[in-house]
Amino acid sequence: MVSVITVNYYGTDSTITCLNAARELDYPPDKLELICVDNESSTENAERLGALDGVKLLTSRENLGFAGGCNLGAREASGTVLAFLNNDAVPDPGWSRAAVEVLRAAPTVGAVAGKVLDWQGSRIDFVDGGLTWFGMGYKRHAGELDDGSHDGARDVLFGTGSSLFVRTELFRALGGFDERFFMFYEDVDLGWRLNLRGWRVRYEPTSVAYHRHHESMTAVSSAREHYLLERNALAALYKNVSEATLARALPAALALSVRRSTARGELDPHQLELDRRPADPREDETPVPVDRQVLAGVLAIDRFVDLLPEFARAREVEQRERVRSDADLVPLLRKAMEPAYPLPRYLAAHDALVEAFELETVFGGSRRIAVLTGDAITERMAGPAIRAWHTAEALAVEHEVRLISVNAEVTPSDADFAVLRAAPRELPSHVDWADIVVVQGHVLEMVPALRRQDSGTIVICDIYDPMHLELLEQGRDTDEQRRDADLRGTTEVLNKQLRRGDFFLCASQRQRHFWLGHLAALGRITPSVYDDDPTMRSMISVVPFGLPNRPPSRTGPGMRGQREGIGPADKIVLWAGGVYSWFDPLTLLHAVHRLSEHHPELRLFFLGMRHPNPDVPEMGMSDRTRELSDRLGLTDKHVFFNETWVPYEQRQNYLLDADCGVTTHFEHVETTFAFRTRMLDYLWAGLPVVTTDGDSFADLVRDERLGVVVPAEDPNALAEAMERVLYDEPFIQECKERIAEVRERFTWETALRPLTEFCRAPRPAPDRLPASAPLTRTPRKSRTAALREDVGLLREYLDQGGVREVTKRAAGRLRRLAGQRLRGKGNP
Repeated sequence: MVSVITVNYYGTDSTITCLNAARELDYPPDKLELICVDNESSTENAERLGALDGVKLLTSRENLGFAGGCNLGAREASGTVLAFLNNDAVPDPGWSRAAVEVLRAAPTVGAVAGKVLDWQGSRIDFVDGGLTWFGMGYKRHAGELDDGSHDGARDVLFGTGSSLFVRTELFRALGGFDERFFMFYEDVDLGWRLNLRGWRVRYEPTSVAYHRHHESMTAVSSAREHYLLERNALAALYKNVSEATLARALPAALALSVRRSTARGELDPHQLELDRRPADPREDETPVPVDRQVLAGVLAIDRFVDLLPEFARAREVEQRERVRSDADLVPLLRKAMEPAYPLPRYLAAHDALVEAFELETVFGGSRRIAVLTGDAITERMAGPAIRAWHTAEALAVEHEVRLISVNAEVTPSDADFAVLRAAPRELPSHVDWADIVVVQGHVLEMVPALRRQDSGTIVICDIYDPMHLELLEQGRDTDEQRRDADLRGTTEVLNKQLRRGDFFLCASQRQRHFWLGHLAALGRITPSVYDDDPTMRSMISVVPFGLPNRPPSRTGPGMRGQREGIGPADKIVLWAGGVYSWFDPLTLLHAVHRLSEHHPELRLFFLGMRHPNPDVPEMGMSDRTRELSDRLGLTDKHVFFNETWVPYEQRQNYLLDADCGVTTHFEHVETTFAFRTRMLDYLWAGLPVVTTDGDSFADLVRDERLGVVVPAEDPNALAEAMERVLYDEPFIQECKERIAEVRERFTWETALRPLTEFCRAPRPAPDRLPASAPLTRTPRKSRTAALREDVGLLREYLDQGGVREVTKRAAGRLRRLAGQRLRGKGNP
């Protein structure tokens, strides 16, 4: 049951439009309750609103504000979910259904923030919330075109009260909206409190509403609005930050509120200086006109002081009930150091206060980050470019980012970060600009100064691709001398990164073990490094390839009905990505040949034969694949080749046409440490998977029952596996249900978390610090910190091998603890 609550205050025409639209929601009528609260109700308004069928009208003699009106509606609601909807907004028919699906699927989500567009549906009103260090919430991306770039679900600090779903029991447990706010930031405060107590607020882009922004405020002066904003920002900050944060932030926020108001009202700040005294002292006794914009800030602080005893009691509750730290929520604040107002005197005060109170140490100041790649940044991107793009995108939420490619092909972009092409000789200027540099592949070789150990720039090396292992297979067709030289050269390129990096990213736990061996062999695991962090996670973390936050949706044609020979009823096996020497498409072709004798509707589609990076040559395996397909009589009958590369933003159309995804490879060392990024596309599209055994994804598919794992170079087993994932309906359904759960672990937001956390508090690797710099040993963790670490380990082990891995690790820990107790009693 969903109770939709809207508050009316002399906007009856808009409210009737809103409620009429709510009655048309695509939601079971017997599970939908419409509640209208009429603030400072008049006879005429009550009669008009009361005449609406199916609407429960609640009237109040006084104006309770938005917060009080919503709380009144919530007290009378019978739904298990409360849906708050502004009276100057209308919901899309699927508004409530989309939000309820999120609450049903994710028990840790306490509230769902809908996507809010302008009345025409073309520009953004709300897709994400940000919060400044001085307590002011704001709508990120407001006014921008809705171009699809915000169609991924994400966790947010708060949702806008104009379109917000909250679990009823939870809303009541928190006391609802804080009615002392009256209006403005009551939604920020509620979301903040939810997050502090461990609940998630989830932005869901398919829950859409259309809003006439600020229609209800058109008759209210901006000074009164600013008064409420200033007062409520201080209240939200005071209630919700920790003691340590409050000691730094509140004095600065109070001072900044005064400066913001005097700057907004253009008040002369020097008029009471002694050297400005008038010739006639009596002039100092005459009243001075003060702009209401100036009064707004001063009176806001004055009223905040009046309410301080009440807010102190509320603060005591929030601090007692919180389970998350201020640092935990910094990512949800987005750019907390954003000044918000472009007034010169105000900006000068902002910078001075930030520096004086060292606020960047608390709220994670914005940094300049350069992400360097050697791959082409175009509409047809391969794995390294895709990874670099999403890395830049994730970091740009909190920092100033440049994505720079040394490849000749770079397509201009309107992303939230700069996308640039630079020749190698131009890279030093970008490196000089940056505080942090993220490098891929061979790019570090192009900036010799960056390789110096005494360089002050923080270097993050993305080593998710063990290039030297790939080269063992890729170079088979070259002469031994050239092959040996290429391998030694590539290994040295990686060694230089391993010697220089401050932080390393790899794609799996297997890779992490592999690279730890490299680091140890190079002498990087020193006593100082070990003492700083015995786990080594602060030096090398698992950051797998990621996938979008929401399932794919069709934007155009794929294979069916577009490619001659592929019909709407055919069964399509998709080979996503390129055909490289370390893969084994040959065994796959033999399996297709055998299976097609019994299933003439079988189709195998190779998504990309030619790499989008012109510097990557076509490998011999591509020719061998075409030749075998021709010889078996499969080409353009059961096997189809896309000779180019599908644009990144169109690949979902091909995935949605497929019935299963396949990847086959040989058994060798490259496989052992590989991370097949195409597998994530299969998970993204919910495709059952057939894969060869031997790599980390094979372990995942087997343990999580996402498809079938087969031995290397076994066409019979491969044919049987494809038959199962294409025709065994109960098995297919089970795979899809498991995939829907597992893919949440691999969203870019989740995958890149170790990187975003490091960039909030970057530091040189301990063995690169100057000899005179003291190193403090890791202090004993608090119980809360230890619990957070254990939760992180639990997630890590689930990612590695599911419940089986968790059980194995738990048993190991118990054995170690038992051993420690025995040794503590004097036993050997």
